[in-house]
Amino acid sequence: MSDELKAHLKERRTWLRGLYMLLFAIFYTIAEVVITAVVIFQFLLALFTGSSNERLLKLGQSLSTYVYQILQFLTFNSDYHPYPFGAWPKGAPKETTKQGKSSAKEGASEETKEIEKPSD
Repeated sequence: MSDELKAHLKERRTWLRGLYMLLFAIFYTIAEVVITAVVIFQFLLALFTGSSNERLLKLGQSLSTYVYQILQFLTFNSDYHPYPFGAWPKGAPKETTKQGKSSAKEGASEETKEIEKPSD
């Protein structure tokens, strides 16, 4: 084994990220279950009352943003640690670039921009 490979294998930061990834994979699974429950309940409300619940709309949006943040972290597109290590997301997801590492940990990056929403 080369010295470079040994150094990479002993890198504490990489192993710590692996532990965070495992934890966030568990949170992702829980969020999926909750989102599924929100989807079903919203559908039933629309079916029986003809309208959706505003609080569930907000919950669905924040859960969707949370899942997005988790996936960004798991795929190494972001170093920002989502909730419970960061703030709970509000509103539409923000795209954080890897260049904004230090400020992304504070919850916002100078290079953060809102993702374009499709027009109806």
